[in-house]
Amino acid sequence: MSKRSSGSLGKLDGADIGFTEVTRSTRADFENLFEQPGAPKYCWCMAWRLLSSREHVPNDEKKRAMMALIEAGTPVGIVAHLEGRTVGWCSVAPRETYRKLSRQQDDTETDVWSIVCFYVPRALRGGGLAAALLDAAIDHAFAKGASTIEAYPVDQASPSYSFMGFRNMFVARGFREIGMTGSRRHVMRLER
Repeated sequence: MSKRSSGSLGKLDGADIGFTEVTRSTRADFENLFEQPGAPKYCWCMAWRLLSSREHVPNDEKKRAMMALIEAGTPVGIVAHLEGRTVGWCSVAPRETYRKLSRQQDDTETDVWSIVCFYVPRALRGGGLAAALLDAAIDHAFAKGASTIEAYPVDQASPSYSFMGFRNMFVARGFREIGMTGSRRHVMRLER
């Protein structure tokens, strides 16, 4: 997977952005992105994944857990590249690789992929990189066999969970709302 986007990206207008699945051979890109100042190395994108304990898990243990998933060949997500640098992340993977994401989740469904997290460095926010990551994540999930993509975004004014993306970004791509999980997160779906 190395789709490119050169659509309108605001601050990144005209930029040629590539997207790569995080695998054993590309995990260094993911690791380097998360090790940068300001990156979410406090969670290593394990907040919605299965951990033996959720209480007071040290950052290095979260990193080890994520690296073990990657080493085992478990899909975890994609990264964005710009001018030879890894500049963004989207957690997109089969829903069963995450812990329960909503109350109405039907675990008998198959081929459902979930988008649960975006990371765009502060200097690149507001320039369209998250939208480009979402487009690439949709393409990636469908190419890997998803029949349904589920996401859990919030409204723009939400005081929390913004890392899950904003509802309007998903609506613009044809996602439809099927409910809420908690008081802030919308459960949205796109079906092929």
